[in-house]
Amino acid sequence: MAKVIDYFFSISSPWAFIGLKPFAELAERMGAEVRPYLTTVVEENGGIYSRNRPDARRLYWQKDLQRWSRVRGREMKMDGRASLSDATPASFMVIAAILDGKPWIPLTLALQEAFWTRAEDIGNPEVRKQLADAAGLDGAALLKREQDADVQAKWKADRDQAIEKGVFGFPTFLIDGELYWGQDNLPFLEQHLKTGKPA
Repeated sequence: MAKVIDYFFSISSPWAFIGLKPFAELAERMGAEVRPYLTTVVEENGGIYSRNRPDARRLYWQKDLQRWSRVRGREMKMDGRASLSDATPASFMVIAAILDGKPWIPLTLALQEAFWTRAEDIGNPEVRKQLADAAGLDGAALLKREQDADVQAKWKADRDQAIEKGVFGFPTFLIDGELYWGQDNLPFLEQHLKTGKPA
């Protein structure tokens, strides 16, 4: 029986972006099922938006992100982001893809890559449509689904799950009741998948 990994992430998390490809490859290699949950930083559990951190910690966060992005082979564009609109609707598009049984991982990667490597405004519906189309999906259909009741219900339920399970930052992986926070915890997740026991 395949292991199930509950995957908590945010479209606007740079760490979720640089960790998604290696995570997806790991899950496929180990024959694990990925159950996705989308939300934003869970302040109820102690999550802190980078903009609200003290300068020293925020500056270190940026440097560490650049280091890890090089390790993961991802370019990050940190400048010119102030004018970008709220990326939350991109989460609704991905949720629509999940609910409709569409390939949500390529769509997520396309949206995150546009957001983090090119500073594209994925809060803009036309931008999302173009990115979804380029990823081989029906962008117009997904746009129409974004405000549907089932999509919005999953958005709310996913946050409730994150709060209940103790998630605060992204990405977070939950397997057999064990939480692994951060893309740098992928080796521990791999060990858990291999041994069937917490790392």
